Amino acid sequence: MSNRAKPAAPWLLAGPAILLFATLLLVPLLLTTVLSFNVYDAATGVKAGQYTLEHYVHVFTDHYYLGIFWRTFWISLLVTLICVAIGAPEAYVLSRMRNPWRSVLLLIVLAPLLVSVVVRAFGWSMLLGPEGLVNGALRWIGIGPVKMLYTEIAVVIALVHVMLPFMVIPVWTSLQKLDPGVENAALSLNASPFTTLRRVVLPQVMPGVLSGSLIVFGLSASSFAIPGLLGGRRLKMVATVVYDEYLHELNWPLGATVALVLLAANLVVMLSFNRMVEGRYKKALG
Repeated sequence: MSNRAKPAAPWLLAGPAILLFATLLLVPLLLTTVLSFNVYDAATGVKAGQYTLEHYVHVFTDHYYLGIFWRTFWISLLVTLICVAIGAPEAYVLSRMRNPWRSVLLLIVLAPLLVSVVVRAFGWSMLLGPEGLVNGALRWIGIGPVKMLYTEIAVVIALVHVMLPFMVIPVWTSLQKLDPGVENAALSLNASPFTTLRRVVLPQVMPGVLSGSLIVFGLSASSFAIPGLLGGRRLKMVATVVYDEYLHELNWPLGATVALVLLAANLVVMLSFNRMVEGRYKKALG
């Protein structure tokens, strides 16, 4: 093979995948971007060929949309922190277990992924309802019924249940690469178990925590089924607003604008978090 043909070979091999990627992702994204600038009239609908920045100005200046974005991101952040607090220790315990218990518990962690999100949302609606099992237990211990359904509490609980496997798996994968000899060496030098965990184990599993956090945050911020079913009509998040604009209000340009602003905000938050955590990770490892 000539030297001129060698540089072209990788592009030829990657060509079908690049074409598929462009067709399924970039083209719809481009069309959505164009749609977000189209003029919309309540009487006649979308006016093709006429463009405006009105929808973006409306989203960034209306307190209704700003409040929805704020609610979406603080709920997503809270879900991410809870998943880190639960998922990282769970992955650590899994990595220290032996077969067959490791396989059994790993299957239990992954089992929720085999059930539809809609089915899980209906399950939580029955558990958290006024006559559900949770309120029954609270009533039995004397606290009384607590309104949880159609509140942020229900959305956070259900999102943690849905997103937890996406935190456990990356952290568990990072722990599989950890050399047990390094941990044993720290213990043999009179380091306490807590110090060993904080100074030896945690810095090396930080890439897994970072990957899991980015996945959980991104999926939580764009989640539709859980907020729609457990949040109700009054507790809006960005994905439910996009749905309403497209199918109820028929204002497609405004729906496209909200969706693109969510995408841009997600990228900014995730890239900033990635840069901050990676910087601390490199500093910790020297």
